[in-house]
Formats: sequence, structure tokens, C-alpha cells
Amino acid sequence: MKPWKTIATDGKWTLRQRDQEFMVQVDGKILMTSRRHGSEDELARIGCARVNSASPHVLIGGLGFGFTLRAALDNLPDSAKVVVSELSKHVVEWNRSGGELAKLHGDSLDDHRVSVEVGDVQKLLSKNRNAFDVVLLDIDNGPFAVTVEDNETMYSIGGLSSVRASLKKGGRLAVWSAGTHPGFNKRLREVGFVASVEKTGDGQHLVFIGDL
Repeated sequence: MKPWKTIATDGKWTLRQRDQEFMVQVDGKILMTSRRHGSEDELARIGCARVNSASPHVLIGGLGFGFTLRAALDNLPDSAKVVVSELSKHVVEWNRSGGELAKLHGDSLDDHRVSVEVGDVQKLLSKNRNAFDVVLLDIDNGPFAVTVEDNETMYSIGGLSSVRASLKKGGRLAVWSAGTHPGFNKRLREVGFVASVEKTGDGQHLVFIGDL
């Protein structure tokens, strides 16, 4: 097997490549790889399935390799608005047209429906009350975030309360998870969501759902 090759690095963020596969590391820890993305596609499909607006407003927390964004755009009308909140400016740069990752999602950041906000998604949520029809969260490993410091607060009672406040009546939260989290549905219910969970087609990952 070929070794990984570092193709970009900036501070604690590193992008590596092996053949057609990419990896992003933070402080040497693997944050994500591009090997499979079916569960990210399903996150977008499940999240957007409840949209009943002619011009839906969608927030995606976490750009990653752009797979969730691509799938969301494929499931949304031309009148939709999609805001992508990404903590790392380096990840955004690598995904822009001409960047190393743009080909993975067909230059989705150039779509007229898309805008990008670099920074903490929780701060963005706090500034947008009753704004979104759908919030899709694909941050770290999900409810048990382990890679980036402070990501776990997004899935706390406080973080989920911010999501709830940002959603319109009838809105939906969908959360990608690397695995099961027995207490997460209870946490969703505690902040006022109708909670459920779906297994993705790969049988390994989950999508937690919170409906209003």
C-alpha cells in the first residue's frame, strides 16, 4: 500500500493524499477521510426530506470533503439557500474551485445557492433565531466528538438548545454520528425535539433526527 503524502499543511491542520483518497488531520489526529461518504449523503437526504418550503433555508455545520453539501444541493430546489459553517479556513480553501478537494463534490461551493461562514457554528446559530428549515450537523465524530477541542459542546444541552432556537416551526435537525450514543435521543427530547434515529446503509453510522 502506498504511503500517505502531505499535500497541504497550515498550523495544526494537514491535508494528505494516497492515490485518490484524502485525509485531514488535526494535531496529528485523523479527523476524516474521503474513502466512503454514503452516510454523509444520507444525512443530507434524511435532513432535507421534511422540507416543505418553496425556498428552504438550510444550515450545514461542517464542510469536510463537501459530500453532505453536494447531497443537500441535489435534494433541494433551485430557490434554496444553503449556509455552510466551517471552523477551519484551510478546509474551506482546499474545497474551493481549483483546490485539492473541489473535484470530490463538483465545485459545490460555486453553486449560487451556497454561502460559507468560517468560524464556530454555535456562534452562527446564536445570531439566527427562527431562521432555518433544516440544520445538518456533521462535526467531528458526532455526539461523542473527540478530535477538535470544544466540539462536544455543540452536542450539549446548551448547543442543542441553540439549534432548536434557530429552526423554524416544523424544522428538522439531522446529526451524523460515527456510532450509537444511548443518551443522545434523551438529550434531544430534553430541549424540545421529537427524537428518532435512522441507520445508514453502511450499517455502521447513524443519523439522529430532531423534529419540531
